[in-house]
Amino acid sequence: MKLHELSPTPGSTKERKRIGRGTGSGQGKTAGKGHKGQKARAGRGMRIGFEGGQMPLQRRVPKRGFVNIFRTEYAVVNLDALNNAYEDGAVVTTEDLLAKRIVRKELGGVKVLGEGTITKKLTIQVKAFSAAAKEKIEAAGGKAEVI
Repeated sequence: MKLHELSPTPGSTKERKRIGRGTGSGQGKTAGKGHKGQKARAGRGMRIGFEGGQMPLQRRVPKRGFVNIFRTEYAVVNLDALNNAYEDGAVVTTEDLLAKRIVRKELGGVKVLGEGTITKKLTIQVKAFSAAAKEKIEAAGGKAEVI
């Protein structure tokens, strides 16, 4: 096979529409632009959301709520993931969770949530715990240490 023998797969390319090439083409005279008006002119371009001078929707609708810039975004881990990944008596740290790919990004720290069960005595050292997670860890004989 040579370069001149290559061709695109059938249906992967389209012929460009040749507009304004006579009435027989179906795209002649006004070339699909309708009659006159701003949208028929050359060089036209209205910004996104422009409504012809009418007050645009994004300005008619009132602003609501706010974004708390001081909020801490946690990377979350459930107890069942820890139970499956660690041996009895292990010490679980944020760096260890990142190394084992249980957590992909540290974000503002790691928070352990209480979904699932834990049967192993683990010492977990992370930024935050949910109340249910802390209760289950201590019930299994482990420690929940906030760092």
